[in-house]
Amino acid sequence: MASPTDQDVDPFTAVEALRAALDQAGIVLPSLGVDPGSPSLALVDLGRVRAPVAVRLAEALQRGGAAA
Repeated sequence: MASPTDQDVDPFTAVEALRAALDQAGIVLPSLGVDPGSPSLALVDLGRVRAPVAVRLAEALQRGGAAA
């Protein structure tokens, strides 16, 4: 599957895709959303998380995103 170019990615779609993937790993980023401050850059705001959530996120990435 070809990866999209930067111009092809809708930030709202990216947020929903990331939220779904995180949900499969049992991780919730409450502040996850589209950054409204710079729409031309299509930024996704991951927000702040508590340390245990950051560790679970790191572990999920190390596993390749597979649910525990």
